[in-house]
Amino acid sequence: MRIFLMTDMEGTAGVMNFADWCSPGDRYYELGREFVTREANAAIDGFFAAGATAVTVADGHGAGAIAPQWLDARAELMRGWPEGFPFGLEPDYDGIAWVGQHAKAGTPLAHLAHTQSCRYIDLAVNGISIGEFGQMALCAAELGVPVFFGAGDLAFTLEAAALVPGIETAWVKRGRAPGNGDDLDLEGYTRRNISAVHLAPAAACARIRTAAYRAARRLAQGHRPRPTPIAAPYVRVGQFRAAGDLPRQQSRETHDTSVIALMNLPFSMQPAS
Repeated sequence: MRIFLMTDMEGTAGVMNFADWCSPGDRYYELGREFVTREANAAIDGFFAAGATAVTVADGHGAGAIAPQWLDARAELMRGWPEGFPFGLEPDYDGIAWVGQHAKAGTPLAHLAHTQSCRYIDLAVNGISIGEFGQMALCAAELGVPVFFGAGDLAFTLEAAALVPGIETAWVKRGRAPGNGDDLDLEGYTRRNISAVHLAPAAACARIRTAAYRAARRLAQGHRPRPTPIAAPYVRVGQFRAAGDLPRQQSRETHDTSVIALMNLPFSMQPAS
């Protein structure tokens, strides 16, 4: 059983805000990398205990977050995606999972919610609002890879369960900011969704390990969750908030046959209507 584990940083317990934790040079960036890697290790341990034979960890955080020196020696680490989406995921993986994942842009009661960057207001494919998880989940569905486990903040786990019926999840913190912040510019939105209640890192890892084991056991027994199907042609619509001298913008792209190809199209920015 070969598993692809996508990792991010903002959905990790103990990672408190963008300014201090998420970029090289930030006060707590190295500590954040340790927290992310320990959560990944908890999932990896659960997967192997449930029968996995190989785990590929894809470091999906923009600046990088997985610390190789702390990573479980049984796993491989992947970084760098010359092909863009699907970031190294191939049809011969038996399942895809997430650790450290945050909710999509504009999610109420989420922590550090965004989609690629805080400039996004929303991203939708065929009218279904998605974030970073949803983009990869739809790519996995096109490749026939089950979408079986995700860990992150509570709002993310609710988002994942709504898009992929039957997915196993584990939440490690819960956001406290109501509303979606759609009226804010980039600077205002970046500041607004930093309030959360966190599990202690050790408790978060224990919760992830238990849920990852359960999810991988179900996967081994033939449980194959996937997103609710959508039909071609595929239409991607993006909405983007004002940032500095840039006004609000929107985009619309289409592809007749492939979600993966759609995700790799450049955005055709236009003034927001």
